[in-house]
Amino acid sequence: MKFYNLLIKYRFYLGVLAIILAVVVNISAGFWSAFILYFLGVIALASHFFIGPLRLIQEPMEQGNMEEVKRIIDTIWFPNLLYKPIRSTYYTLKGNMAMMNQDFDSAEKHMKKSLDLGSPMAEAEGANKLQLGMMALQKGDMKTGEGYIRQAIRAGIADKESQAVAFLSMCQIYMNKREFRAAKDFFRKAKALKPTTKEVVSQIKEIEKYISRIPG
Repeated sequence: MKFYNLLIKYRFYLGVLAIILAVVVNISAGFWSAFILYFLGVIALASHFFIGPLRLIQEPMEQGNMEEVKRIIDTIWFPNLLYKPIRSTYYTLKGNMAMMNQDFDSAEKHMKKSLDLGSPMAEAEGANKLQLGMMALQKGDMKTGEGYIRQAIRAGIADKESQAVAFLSMCQIYMNKREFRAAKDFFRKAKALKPTTKEVVSQIKEIEKYISRIPG
C-alpha cells in the first residue's frame, strides 16, 4: 500500500522520465526497443491527469492534517481533465475546505459544481445538499435552504449526526412557518437518532425547553 501511494505521488515525474528515456532508446535502438517505456510513460501521465492523487488524502484526513490535504488537492493542475466522478469528489473536497475557512461563497460554488457533475455516491450527494441548505439558511434564504435540506434527506445522509442536523434545521424552519405539528415531528426524528456531537445535543436541549409547550 505504501509503495502504491509513493507510485501515485511521483507518477508524473516517473512518467516524464520514462518518456525521456524512451526518446533516448528510440534514437539509439529503434522504436520497438523503446515501446515499453513509451507505454509506461503515457499510462503514468494519463493516470496523473485523468485520475489524480485523491487516493492520497485518506491518511491525512484521518489524522486531521488539513494542510497536507490542501497540498495534495493543489497538485491537481487541470481539474476539468479528471474522470467525472473523481472531479465531483474533487469539488466536494474543495467545498469542504472552503467551509472550514468560512469562505461560504467559494464553498457554495464548489458544492454546486459537484452536484452538477453528479456525486458518485448518493450519500455524498445528500451531504453536499445539506451543506448548501445550511449555507442558504445562514444567508436568510429559508425557501432555498428548505429545498436543499429536503433533497438531502431524500438522497440519504450517511451519518446520524448530519441526519440530526438536517431534521433540526427542518424543525426550526417549520417553527418559523408556525407549522408546529411538522416541527414537532422533525424534532422527534432528530432526538430519536441520539446524536452525541456537543453542538447538536445542545441544540436539542435548547429546543426541548419550549417545543413541548407549543400547540400542535
